Amino acid sequence: MLILGNSITFILAFLLVIFWLSNRNFKNEELNHYIGDIISSVVFLSMFIIQKAFNHFTASLHVKVNELVSSHETANNAVINVETKTEHEINQLQKGYSELIEEEQELKK
Repeated sequence: MLILGNSITFILAFLLVIFWLSNRNFKNEELNHYIGDIISSVVFLSMFIIQKAFNHFTASLHVKVNELVSSHETANNAVINVETKTEHEINQLQKGYSELIEEEQELKK
């Protein structure tokens, strides 16, 4: 999904919308089709802007979490950049944490 938030993708989408609006068939339609096409164009372009903002937010959140994990001495550094790991690796980490929780619950009893 990173490609949707890219500036070049937005520019290409914007040029596509300009071409679509300047098409001869577009000018022969009724007013309600004009309005529908304009709204569709705005929604289409807004999707790229929203995706770019979401990508930025997600990347910054990952950096913050990685910083928190790496700054704590007793933390397991295997979870740093967990978003780049395979599904199998994530499942293994999840099993490890599940076992750790079970061990802690048994100690509390």
